[in-house]
Amino acid sequence: MAEPAPFLDAAPDAARAASVDALPDAADAVDAARPRRSDATRAAILAAARDRFAADGYERATIRAIARDAAIDPSMVMRYYGNKAGLFAAASEIEVHAPDLSHFPRDEAGARLVRHFVERWECDETLTAMMRVGVTNEAGAERMRGVFADQIEPVLAAVCPVPEEAPTRAALIASQILGMALCRYVLHLPPAVGLGRDELIAWLAPTVQRYLTAEHP
Repeated sequence: MAEPAPFLDAAPDAARAASVDALPDAADAVDAARPRRSDATRAAILAAARDRFAADGYERATIRAIARDAAIDPSMVMRYYGNKAGLFAAASEIEVHAPDLSHFPRDEAGARLVRHFVERWECDETLTAMMRVGVTNEAGAERMRGVFADQIEPVLAAVCPVPEEAPTRAALIASQILGMALCRYVLHLPPAVGLGRDELIAWLAPTVQRYLTAEHP
């Protein structure tokens, strides 16, 4: 019998080689897609959790309701965060990245602090979500108090005339910044919403500057 023509076997061999060569690329694509899906799932869970904690409070909010809001299976919430306490801790994690005011002229401190927070409020929905949570349940309020004690008071202590007064001054500054944030980003009061960013900063900065550096009245 005649030997089969070489080209008859060459085509399947080439196809097999091509398919084998393609496998690493396909695997790499799957591996690259997994982190993106994971990040999207986590983001959806955290967004749903913040809304649910704000609406129902910590005690009444459930993993099942949060999963339903995020359009995923409850087991995925447990997989990523373990339990409701772990989920709340992740959903309420805030880094305000307050500027080091000691690096700037003292009379600019108020304006720089206000600008920093206004810009953060307008680009980070986590802060707005946690504002809603903080005014509706004690767990959220406690987390907000912790943020100010740990991240804001040390910044103020570095520039205020009497470092021991930093907690009091932080509370006064919070009354301005959080008060405006509540009116502008949560309650959406029309006059507060209507202020331009620079106009808002110009109104708030002198008061914050006084709270920050003025002598005790």
